[in-house]
Amino acid sequence: MYKIVEKEILAPKIGKFVIEAPEIAKSRKPGNFIIIRVDQKGERIPLTIVDSDLQKGTITIIAQEIGVTTGKLMDKEPGDYLLDVVGPLGRPTEIHKVGTVMAVGGGVGIAPLYPIAKGFKEAGNRVISVIAAKNKELLILEKEMREVSDEVIIYTDDGSYGKKGLITVGMEEVLEREKVDEAVVIGPAIMMKFAALLTKKYNVKTIASLNSLMVDGTGMCGACRVTVGGRTVFTCVDGPEFDAHQIDFDELLTRLTHYKDQEVKAYEEFLRTRNKQTVS
Repeated sequence: MYKIVEKEILAPKIGKFVIEAPEIAKSRKPGNFIIIRVDQKGERIPLTIVDSDLQKGTITIIAQEIGVTTGKLMDKEPGDYLLDVVGPLGRPTEIHKVGTVMAVGGGVGIAPLYPIAKGFKEAGNRVISVIAAKNKELLILEKEMREVSDEVIIYTDDGSYGKKGLITVGMEEVLEREKVDEAVVIGPAIMMKFAALLTKKYNVKTIASLNSLMVDGTGMCGACRVTVGGRTVFTCVDGPEFDAHQIDFDELLTRLTHYKDQEVKAYEEFLRTRNKQTVS
């Protein structure tokens, strides 16, 4: 059992949780993730480790409520427990000094982007962060990203904060004005696809994180398989980060919809149960 010691609502349906997990805190690196199970009937879901505190023996995760398990997690409060927390898993980000790094995060993808941007900054790189959300209310970790970046460019779909437009507009703004040595893109699959197409045009090495595909997290179930460079790899053990220019995003986008109907029905039932409990 893993105790939740802190909880903060960052935006509607997006929460930050600090969890007691001293062994994971000791060994986690940027890019690592954990698999959590909220209760005995809960599914396994992957969440990137956003931060850790060695002295307190805690790790920090950020989750967005999009289904049953993330809904159960959002219902948890400080003092409650998670049944399982397994990690750190996955291959850590290859952090090195390359020069100028463009860190690109869309929506809740800013959460896993943060420790990577921080790592590149600590390695002596110039970090330009381009972050985006649907609107100002849904933009997370702006303060934290500013602390680890030389420059932060913000875009929102509706123009309620920063500049109005898609995140690729902000990326091209940077690519047009200066040399970028490496890019990291994390966010919705469709965003990463077009971000990768853009950086390929400018011949910039680009890494994308695919942790949203995972279920088991240890390579046994095969649910997270993806085609990279013409060969099948498992996101959980071979990734979660891959060369974005080699990922078959069209196949990836198709696979992400395979269980959409079942997931929607399960979430609707969860909401009905939650509402009944609230009323009673």
